[in-house]
Amino acid sequence: MLKYVCSACGYIYDPEVGDPDGGIAPGTAFEDLPDDWVCPVCGVAKDMFEPAH
Repeated sequence: MLKYVCSACGYIYDPEVGDPDGGIAPGTAFEDLPDDWVCPVCGVAKDMFEPAH
């Protein structure tokens, strides 16, 4: 699964880790995150993320 990086703050969403503080279980692909999920660091929406290279 691809990692995604926040273009606003540089936070990297790693699907293998998920977002435990946000209620996202490990193994959750970025595409499967709820539409209202936001960056846990800076609070921007999913559309501010891009695939990490």
